Amino acid sequence: MRLTLGAVLALALVLGACGEKEKEHEEKGEAREEHSELSAFELENGIGPVKEKIELGTLNRALADSGKALFEAKCSMCHKMDTTYVGPALGEVTARRTPAYIMNMILNPQEMVERHPVAKQLLAERMTFMANQNLKLEEARAVLEYLRTQAKNAPKP
Repeated sequence: MRLTLGAVLALALVLGACGEKEKEHEEKGEAREEHSELSAFELENGIGPVKEKIELGTLNRALADSGKALFEAKCSMCHKMDTTYVGPALGEVTARRTPAYIMNMILNPQEMVERHPVAKQLLAERMTFMANQNLKLEEARAVLEYLRTQAKNAPKP
């Protein structure tokens, strides 16, 4: 059986296209597997020491004031409330992310950008790693309380 040059090229193109489709599906499958290693809780609330949902309740003004001082000392070099700076604007972060996610990002930024799809995306957009400020759990909770006061629909004390 004799194949013409045109037929050989057509066959090569068809086989090459099939290989590309397989490769595309494998890449998408790998991405799915990477995210599937995270639990539903971790996808929604981040990866870190906060392993349960946080119910916020009434704003605690004393805790928010403590969080403001911590934010100004540890976070304000990179974050502003109403504008993107080195890091994203945080004024409405409590509307975008769960309390547990915010605290896990504060407490565990390295693993978050390595494993969590949202944090990875933020790293890709900003091209800057969030520094670990080595806050304790209670301090991260205070920063979260302060961030609550910055939202447009902030709870009243």
